[in-house]
Amino acid sequence: MTRGMALGKFMPPHNGHKIMCEFAADYVDEMTILVCSMPGEPICGDLRAQWMRELFPNCRVQHLDREVPQEPGEHPEFWSIWRNIAREFHPEPIDFWFASEPYGHRMAEITGSVFVPVDPKRLTVQMSGAVAREDIYKAWWNLTVPVRSHFTKTVCVFGPESSGKSTLADALSKALVTTLVPEYGRIYTEEFGANGLIDGDLQRIAKGHKLLTKAARKIANRVLVCDTDPLMTAVWSQMLLGSRSVAIQDVGPPADLYLLCDIDIPWQDDGTRYFEAQEDRKRFYALCEQELDDRGLRYVKISGDIDHRVMMSTAAIAGLFE
Repeated sequence: MTRGMALGKFMPPHNGHKIMCEFAADYVDEMTILVCSMPGEPICGDLRAQWMRELFPNCRVQHLDREVPQEPGEHPEFWSIWRNIAREFHPEPIDFWFASEPYGHRMAEITGSVFVPVDPKRLTVQMSGAVAREDIYKAWWNLTVPVRSHFTKTVCVFGPESSGKSTLADALSKALVTTLVPEYGRIYTEEFGANGLIDGDLQRIAKGHKLLTKAARKIANRVLVCDTDPLMTAVWSQMLLGSRSVAIQDVGPPADLYLLCDIDIPWQDDGTRYFEAQEDRKRFYALCEQELDDRGLRYVKISGDIDHRVMMSTAAIAGLFE
């Protein structure tokens, strides 16, 4: 039985960290990773520990979340303090100490282990936590999946039926070279039919929206484009049933930006639509806008032909990164 240990701030965990920890986990039978954080750091330590546990479910991920000296010059007993920390979080004998930093030699010495360097010159992944924090979105593809998922901006194309949402969402995903979450209500009604939808159907549609969006965040390129979201299902509940379903009150976290599509284009019957009358379309639009206003959500109104809509939308999305 061989045991290993490594530590770091992982602020945030990037692909260099991932390679080091995967290397170490394969090197030994049992691997312990210590996530070190202190109050006031730019990324919460609990979140970093959560990310590392997600990345390395077969390792023992521990979290040190208190003020400790960071450099030998900060405290005369620096190495004794860190030896005791290693013993606290890894009471068993440590066979190997893994690091891509010079301190690995001394940590191995004071813990009675053998130092195993991984990639000291950063030749495999040329990235550091400081560089990533300087511009998360510039460092995007060197970040690990949980980190990218956390920092992904969600943009929801919102509005009544037959207001050009799907056309706009598809055009935006292509323009931004990113992932599109299709309208789950359409997926559902195309499979089971649009007639006679009841409260249970709307609940399943809302759940489908949330879970498909959660999965798609992991592969998005900085921005995730959603063709509607569970808030739209709540509005549909009012239009179809005359009341708000209690089961879909909790619609999950809202998008960072909503693009509210105008009804200034002709209504088209595609076999799954309900409200052709102009007064119904106006009421539907008003309910959509009221939903966003009542929740205090960020949105812009989108109108005109598809080229104008894409131009308005991309300008609004750019504002999310300023």
